[in-house]
Amino acid sequence: MTKADGLVRITIAYVVALFAGGVALYALDGGPLADAFYADVVATIVIFMFSRAYSNSSFYDAYWTVIPPFIAVFWLAVGSAEVPPLRNLLVLGVILYWATRLTLNWAYYWEGMQHEDWRYQMLREKAPRFALFTDFFGIHLFPTLQVFAGMLPVYAVYCLGDQPLGWIDALAFAVGFGAVTLQMVADFQLHEFVRNREEGQHLDTGLWSWSRHPNYLGEIGFWLSLFLFGLAAYPQGWYWHGIGVVAMALMFVFASIPMMETRSLERRPDYQQVIDRVSMLLPRPPRS
Repeated sequence: MTKADGLVRITIAYVVALFAGGVALYALDGGPLADAFYADVVATIVIFMFSRAYSNSSFYDAYWTVIPPFIAVFWLAVGSAEVPPLRNLLVLGVILYWATRLTLNWAYYWEGMQHEDWRYQMLREKAPRFALFTDFFGIHLFPTLQVFAGMLPVYAVYCLGDQPLGWIDALAFAVGFGAVTLQMVADFQLHEFVRNREEGQHLDTGLWSWSRHPNYLGEIGFWLSLFLFGLAAYPQGWYWHGIGVVAMALMFVFASIPMMETRSLERRPDYQQVIDRVSMLLPRPPRS
């Protein structure tokens, strides 16, 4: 199967998933938050079914970047809060910038249907008897829940917000735009390095000389910007719409980064030199 054929199949899967989620929205009447949640889970189940049909869980790879704009537009459409029009545009603009950038990056560099994220295989191999359970709950449903938690500030903005536009909105937009741009530049530098890499080389130039994972830093920054928008619009809800960004940060620091670096050290033991010199996440000048 060519890459183009694979992209067509994944596009069909996403159209079917979005249609199923839309039907769920139409059928449900539990309020904007609950309806969006259940529709998101229904769409995730559809993607899971396609993943199983094609024996490739990377069908899910782009889902967590495709679905947030749809959730945001739904809440914007049904929300009852008197949201300042400029805040509407700023929140949706940051989400669309992030989602478009990441989805196009995935589509361009995706290798085709023969490729599956190595982490999925590793998770299933840890408990082969529970591979189906791991596939659904660990690879599909858990990220959906995490992203939905990250979107809670957007619900707060569009459905509960009662504050006028202020300086926190400006900060939120600056953080969001800067974070996505940081992530984009980091990915460009990564792909350029991979294209020209020689044996034994490690990426420790550009942004990657100040942080071993600037792309992850940008991802955390995006979710932080949504939290700041929620804080600006509905500050009394800070303790629940901050759950998402905290969960994202913890996932990267205690799961994704250790997993990536363990694999790097197994394949290239001298990667330890980079770990010793370059900050893990927050940027700072490299140690000599």
